[in-house]
Amino acid sequence: MRTSSFFKPALIASSILAAISHTAVAEDIDDNIEHLTIFGSAQAVNDVPGSAHMITEEELNKFDFTDIMRTLTSVPGVYVLEEDGYGLRPNIGMRGTGQNRSEKVTVMEDNVLAAPAPYASPSAYYFPTSGRMQQVEVLKGTSSAMYGPRTTGGVINMLSRQIPDEALAGQFNVTTGEDGYAKLHAYAGGSGEQVSSVFEVFRYQADGFKDINHSDRDTGFVKNDILAKVRFNSDRSAAYYQELEFKVKYSDEDSDETYMGLTDSDFDADPYARYSASQLDNMDTTHKQVQINHLIKINGRFNVMTTAYYNDFSRNWYKTSKVNGMSLGSGGIEAAAAFDKNSQGDSLSVDVKANSRDYISKGLQTVLDIELDDHQLKFGARYHEDEMDRFQWVDSYTLSQNYQMTLDDDGAGVPGSDSNRIDSAEALALFVHDEYTLGDFIINAGLRYEDITLERHDWGKSDSARSLTPAHKKNTVDVWLPSLAVTYKVNDELVLLGGIQKGFAPPAPGNEDAEDEESINYELGLRYNNDKLHGEALVFFSDYDNMHGNCTASQGCDDDSIGNQYNAGEVEVKGLEVKGGYEFQLANLLVPVDLTYTFTETEFLNNFDSNLDTWGSVTKGDELPYVPENQLQFSAGLVGDNWRGDILVRYMDEMRTQAGSGNIADDQEIDSRTVVDLAAHYNLTANQELTLKVDNLFDKEYAATRTHGSLMAGKPRTMSLGYKYSF
Repeated sequence: MRTSSFFKPALIASSILAAISHTAVAEDIDDNIEHLTIFGSAQAVNDVPGSAHMITEEELNKFDFTDIMRTLTSVPGVYVLEEDGYGLRPNIGMRGTGQNRSEKVTVMEDNVLAAPAPYASPSAYYFPTSGRMQQVEVLKGTSSAMYGPRTTGGVINMLSRQIPDEALAGQFNVTTGEDGYAKLHAYAGGSGEQVSSVFEVFRYQADGFKDINHSDRDTGFVKNDILAKVRFNSDRSAAYYQELEFKVKYSDEDSDETYMGLTDSDFDADPYARYSASQLDNMDTTHKQVQINHLIKINGRFNVMTTAYYNDFSRNWYKTSKVNGMSLGSGGIEAAAAFDKNSQGDSLSVDVKANSRDYISKGLQTVLDIELDDHQLKFGARYHEDEMDRFQWVDSYTLSQNYQMTLDDDGAGVPGSDSNRIDSAEALALFVHDEYTLGDFIINAGLRYEDITLERHDWGKSDSARSLTPAHKKNTVDVWLPSLAVTYKVNDELVLLGGIQKGFAPPAPGNEDAEDEESINYELGLRYNNDKLHGEALVFFSDYDNMHGNCTASQGCDDDSIGNQYNAGEVEVKGLEVKGGYEFQLANLLVPVDLTYTFTETEFLNNFDSNLDTWGSVTKGDELPYVPENQLQFSAGLVGDNWRGDILVRYMDEMRTQAGSGNIADDQEIDSRTVVDLAAHYNLTANQELTLKVDNLFDKEYAATRTHGSLMAGKPRTMSLGYKYSF
């Protein structure tokens, strides 16, 4: 495991703290924050005409999760699919959309698209480091149309560290735990009269909870994330108040992750084992971002927020693709399993593919807010470009009887000889949204327009130098997406709400015959809030005219199918979302409780064939894979004067891993499970805190997913202890 220089970021932080100290305290101005969020304030969430949830910094600190998927289970209508146990590459879906690489939801950081190539290649092999986020917002339903391109499921917006209002403020947080887990999180910054800044460093790592058969190699990761912001603002008395903020971010990851799961029998024997054929599997990534925000306020009624952004992401997932000439889903995993049990003096041929890809995402967006007496108008525009450059190769190894892998004499592959293409997109998006207050009614009407050009330039596997004219495919898409929602205020505590919108997702590049993914989505419900009790219940119905399935390696697609897109035709998804919480007093203790529940039914309405291992050959009436019918989460806490403890109980129903109906076959099932997490905080002083956290308190052994037909285990019981100092 790479354990060297764990505390090196602390030295970097210390060297910069002196440069960001300020002597003057600035007046509170929250407009810059509000323009980077969906809601702006907790009160605004109550007025949203649809499912809307804000996970505040206080809520995030309860369990101190670094895995966004554990965080999001508190939001109804959200489905997560574990893979590595640490949330390095989250699989998130909403309201029945697929979870694979979060490709069916819109993911943003500070109101900017966060996927490496959200139009050309939406599968999010990069995801912002959730452990450094200050706030997480989830929006589903009618209002999500402002935040395309994918508007059927919903939107996740993560708010990064904001510049403190104080002259100087910051925090130092260090955590250590089982399986070599360690985390360092530090930030410092402050606000002056006209110049403000913040610097943040976040590093976490683990040796991993799996053991590779016949090997002492680790299965963990190291991830670094560094963020800096500088903001300049005009004088408070200026006729047109302005702010200009520069944000730069760098992150990298080195993780020993694989797609090779276990056979059912091996999983039953030891769910935390890994086959020796996967010993070289490794993901290496680098992400760089520049974001520039400009805000101008005009006479109290007009605000204009303009953002320019540039994201550069590179990754190479070097992972086993074939064993003895067989792909993982067609006998390769079984061959690896048999070899580890008894090599019998033989050797094994192992192909390791370098899935090398470079991504660029850049754009310019602006939003004009106009506040009139009864109308709140938003006009928005975004011009966006992105691309994915695939330049892949395969290396051939021999796994010997002593379980060591040796590169064959002619085994080194030529870069570009396996996949060699560029997928790109250009998109112009325009929207208008009007929130009209009419007595106790609030009417929200919106219209979004997307004009998208998608292209693929493919040099094939024999032109690594890209010296010849590539095969070229191009398709264009333009679509109008209306939405309408109404809320009715019954009284100060109860609101009724309902809405309808057109959902959309663009086709993939290179699929000239692919149709848009389009749906009509309905929701109806109520929201209740008073000082101690809050609750929300919504029914939803998504009526797909056409649903997409995107072929990726994680979907079990073979080399020639990766990048293809399948049209499922008509699909129906319907369900119920419930969220409620209550705070009551027990002696001198505060007892907060919270409940989240989701019920979902899905159905394909067509017969069709696909190469996705999660769909396969679909018959009308089949259910979608990886969508549990029932999800339930309950949390309860005890809060004292200088301490608090919280317990979280999470239940997930059984899931089918391939489309089907009726009873689920054993080899296509993920069993139901209940997992319990525990966290306790104790304040040593007003600015010092100790945290004890236990994930999977009762050490539940469970299968999280079937990748290539093999089982992957969820994270076992993991204890950690942290110390936090604030100033």
